[in-house]
Amino acid sequence: MASSARRRARNGNLPLRENLTVKRERAAVILKKLRKIYPDAKTSLDYKNTFELLIATLLSAQCTDKSVNNETPALFKAMPDATTMARASVDEIRELVKRINFFNNKAKNMHKTANILVDKHNGEVPRTMDELLELAGVARKTANCVMGRGFNNPVGIVIDTHVGRIARRMNLTKEHDPIKVERDLIKLFERDDWVFISHSLIYLGRETCTARKAKCDQCPFAMLCQQVI
Repeated sequence: MASSARRRARNGNLPLRENLTVKRERAAVILKKLRKIYPDAKTSLDYKNTFELLIATLLSAQCTDKSVNNETPALFKAMPDATTMARASVDEIRELVKRINFFNNKAKNMHKTANILVDKHNGEVPRTMDELLELAGVARKTANCVMGRGFNNPVGIVIDTHVGRIARRMNLTKEHDPIKVERDLIKLFERDDWVFISHSLIYLGRETCTARKAKCDQCPFAMLCQQVI
């Protein structure tokens, strides 16, 4: 790769075409800026332990973190662990999360998950991706969140609508399937950065690179995501 192309990537003057090496260099510049702008980026969900993180993440699907945080204090006071949640009825769980989108299905999944945790894992949240994916309602996004944030052992990158949208706008991927987006981002960022990159892109997506309209004139990343083919 010509050194001039590297300089252009570092300086934000993008080449019209990128191979993986140049794209990684641009990704490194993006990461550096994200760390400067969002040094404390983390999940907006409130939780005290991995069980609470798991349940809060389950509840956050197609729902704002703020809405989840409004309801989980009462939920976790009544059902602080898998054992108490497994012993409760679905109706009791449903009553405590009824203000959250899709609360019926979520209450059922929470009850099933709590019972799996009690029956197979001694009431503890499992520490492997495969075991997490066996829980009711848990897909890769939730499992990645628990692995990375709950156990500090990231095995992938959390891809939500913000992360996927911004990754495409920044030309870090052309994919729309979350698993394929994740594969592309894993090639560009080091494992130690996987948790941060997800949270920081979510912050950027909420504040600037919004779904309705990207505020490119206000975005410090504008020169790092345009004109790439």
